[in-house]
Amino acid sequence: GLADIPSSNPPVSSRKAIAKSSLQHMVAQPNPALAVRNDSERQIRSTVDWTETAVYGEHIWFETNVSGDFCYVGEQNCMAKLLQKPLSRRKCAACKIVVHTPCIEQLEKINFRCKPSFRESGSRNVREPIVVRHHWVHRRRQEGKCRQCGKGFQQKFAFHSKEIVAISCSWCKQAYHSKVSCFMLQHIEEPCSLGAHAAVVVPPTWILRVRRPQNPLKSSKKKKRTSFKRKSSKKGAEEGRWKPFVIKPMPAPLMKPLLVFVNPKSGGNQGAKIIQSFMWYLNPRQVFDLSQGGPKEALELYRKVHNLRILACGGDGTVGWILSILDQLRLNPPPPVAILPLGTGNDLARTLNWGGGYTDEPLSKILSHVEDGDIVQLDRWNLHVEPNPDASPEEKDEAASEKLPLDVFNNYFSLGFDARVTLEFHESREANPEKFNSRFRNKMFYAGTAFSDFLTGSSKDLAKHVKLVCDGTDLTSKIQDLKPQCLVFLNIPRYCAGTMPWGNPGEHHDFEPQRHDDGCIEVIGFTMTSLAALQVGGHGERLCQCRQVVLTTSKAIPMQVDGEPCKLAASCIHISLRNQANMVQKTKRRNSMPLQQPVPERLRIRVSRISMRDYEALHYDKEKLKEASVPLGIIVVPGDSDLELCRTQIERLQEVSLWLTCVFQEHLNYVTEISQDELYVLDPELVITQTVGTSPAMPDLVDSSATPTGHHFAFPSASSSPPSSPAPSGNFSKFQELHRAGRDLMVRDSSGQTVLHHAVKSGSKDIVKYIIENAPSEILDATEEKNGETSLHQAAALRQRTICHYIVEAGASLMKTDLQGDTPKHRAEKANDPDLAAYLENRQHYQMIQREDQETAV
Repeated sequence: GLADIPSSNPPVSSRKAIAKSSLQHMVAQPNPALAVRNDSERQIRSTVDWTETAVYGEHIWFETNVSGDFCYVGEQNCMAKLLQKPLSRRKCAACKIVVHTPCIEQLEKINFRCKPSFRESGSRNVREPIVVRHHWVHRRRQEGKCRQCGKGFQQKFAFHSKEIVAISCSWCKQAYHSKVSCFMLQHIEEPCSLGAHAAVVVPPTWILRVRRPQNPLKSSKKKKRTSFKRKSSKKGAEEGRWKPFVIKPMPAPLMKPLLVFVNPKSGGNQGAKIIQSFMWYLNPRQVFDLSQGGPKEALELYRKVHNLRILACGGDGTVGWILSILDQLRLNPPPPVAILPLGTGNDLARTLNWGGGYTDEPLSKILSHVEDGDIVQLDRWNLHVEPNPDASPEEKDEAASEKLPLDVFNNYFSLGFDARVTLEFHESREANPEKFNSRFRNKMFYAGTAFSDFLTGSSKDLAKHVKLVCDGTDLTSKIQDLKPQCLVFLNIPRYCAGTMPWGNPGEHHDFEPQRHDDGCIEVIGFTMTSLAALQVGGHGERLCQCRQVVLTTSKAIPMQVDGEPCKLAASCIHISLRNQANMVQKTKRRNSMPLQQPVPERLRIRVSRISMRDYEALHYDKEKLKEASVPLGIIVVPGDSDLELCRTQIERLQEVSLWLTCVFQEHLNYVTEISQDELYVLDPELVITQTVGTSPAMPDLVDSSATPTGHHFAFPSASSSPPSSPAPSGNFSKFQELHRAGRDLMVRDSSGQTVLHHAVKSGSKDIVKYIIENAPSEILDATEEKNGETSLHQAAALRQRTICHYIVEAGASLMKTDLQGDTPKHRAEKANDPDLAAYLENRQHYQMIQREDQETAV
């Protein structure tokens, strides 16, 4: 089959061996009646088939907008070539081949199947192997280096070349040059290691398809009818419990097999994309779409797997759903749950160090974090509701519910102002779902509703209708003195998208530090003042820490359980510990600290404010940086604090939102990784001033000489260099005027440099931003002739962080290399700017994920 792929393929014997190895990895060829399916449903399947008719080595297809004219079936079998017209394309999530939709049927003819995700069982397979074979695939584009010779793969013209540059395995990701000297015949039949994430991959040898039990034989004359009926009913019960797939794990103490559950409704479009990526890294039969029936069947199927771990990709509600199913199944021990946060609040994910929302961290790193993470316990709390018999009939609300939406909570249970706002949002969204189709609109609605409720004071009399008893102590009088508009029963430190309502560690002098595994719950009251202060680092009134709560309400009050709101009728609510769930906590990095260095209990850190201009110029000299900065004050934090905690303390010094100089995810970095004595904060006003009004001049780029057509774009000579002194802001205005007058932004000089190249050299952020916003996107990756540099290469070499940010966010390629083979990240490293290099590397990983559908890998 692969003999149809042209030119530089291995010899015929090698091609046949590859085709054979990619089909027959573990066992003899399965039943052809099950293997061959021509119906359209089977051809374009985009989900894993768990029925008895599942096809061995079946591809999992997703629509793709990949560019290029080449289809994996080869030119001889390609329908687009035969019909001479463009056709839609699909990409297999598990092996990443790309074909035209009508060509899917041709894959059967050339005998190429996907990596098999299961194996057949039965009495005929007496000697069942326990190893997995490689699944070799030809590639026209390949990242990395050849495992045999150590050289990189030719990437030039990869999108338009017919040449096969590599042969790689869909399981372990090993790749070789597509030539006999690199890819030798002994590679074909050798066992596959399953790659860097072998410890979390469920091997296909563990997943068996079993045959349906045969119908009972007809009763013989020698057997009694009653006996036949008894056996027949027993056989029927067995058939009712029969499942087409079973899991037979092999003893492997070092393995931590992973089940991935993805909620595609969380995080916009992220869920669907993540499913495809996990199917590439793992066995597709360990990745589950929660919109296709929930997690219960998968957890039942894998319940006997030792050291099982779970990755919940979604919001906190998704995590709660999975924990509830684990409760029902009573798995012993319950598998620990890690979190890939795709929701909006993600307070539980923040608590366990997984962050406030998935952005651009490579999924390969996520899998490593899940494997290496620590197992911790999470308290879970019962909510038992009974009607309040003493409630006045006049206070009865016909629209109120008699029960809460959930009977258990992991994060928090609250009543009053916050629940009222959430309830109004949910009711409005159910009535008009089309008006709540963007996160920005949702936030605006929340803000408007909160402001309206604040003006009307709808929750101001909460204390009059609440009685609170904690561990037998009546706190009702304390509630009436405080007059809170919101009561929160908090299990974890985070609440309301990352705030800390109990306060920062070390601030609650009369109470124990807050923990999510101590069997205690924190009770907090909020007035409108403390609610407003919560967003800038404040906290509520700490009422108590307790193990049992009895809350009695005398009228219908809005309440919410882990974000699920309702209006509950007058009730008596009992809160008690339910159990403890096993969770995976992401281990924070401490690479920059020597292992033998003890972590200080408390840190006193000086905080100073500095402009972006001074920081970029002086960041290499600590003393000069200190002289140019403006002192703000001193913060005192625990020695194991992260930067996110420091931010809340710093914001109190100035009462505005500031940016720490470390622009990466603050919840992932200890403050001791950055500094133990000083932190510098970028002044937002100075940043704005520098970006808008004081751009350095562009030498000769705007020529003010009079010509019949007015001003024109002119390029500087090769010997000219950017001036260091600021130029009048009129240059930017003249540049705008010239463009509006019809000047072409895509013009190049004699060396192939664009206007953007020259704007970068001059350091003019305003003109760079203007060009990016108004020129065609092709200008971002345009290269000059001498060194093959893009404008991003030049900006990285000049250590222009803001300009790099502009160009990267506009969509410039971070994988593009110059004639020396350097990417922009390499240029930043050579310029001795490790922070910029780290940023570029981070965005490069994100870009690789985003562009997976645009590669022409076959």
